[in-house]
Amino acid sequence: MPDPPRVELLQGTLDLLILRTLLPGPSHGHAIAKHIQRTSEDLLQVETGSLYPALHRLEAKGWISASWQLSDKGKRARYYRLTVSGRKHLAEEQSKWQALSRAIGLVLNPAEQEAQ
Repeated sequence: MPDPPRVELLQGTLDLLILRTLLPGPSHGHAIAKHIQRTSEDLLQVETGSLYPALHRLEAKGWISASWQLSDKGKRARYYRLTVSGRKHLAEEQSKWQALSRAIGLVLNPAEQEAQ
């Protein structure tokens, strides 16, 4: 079975995906990238060169915090967690994306609206 096509992320989308991935609890960088890939059915693959600058940017904005911990494999890893400010930003951005994706869907599928 051929690999699924890769989808390029729009500017700012990676931040939203990282914040959403951290909603259930802390995680290290590799696990964040794998979660996004797995959850998107392999359509989204976050490269290290994009992931870590995004994590540093989110930390600088106060939306995530980081600390060193031991991973399941016993290695030191930097774990990231959502802050209160990050949760608030995630909720705002999710709402915007849902409205935007609905609007794009309406434009791309006008027949559904015209049939009503």
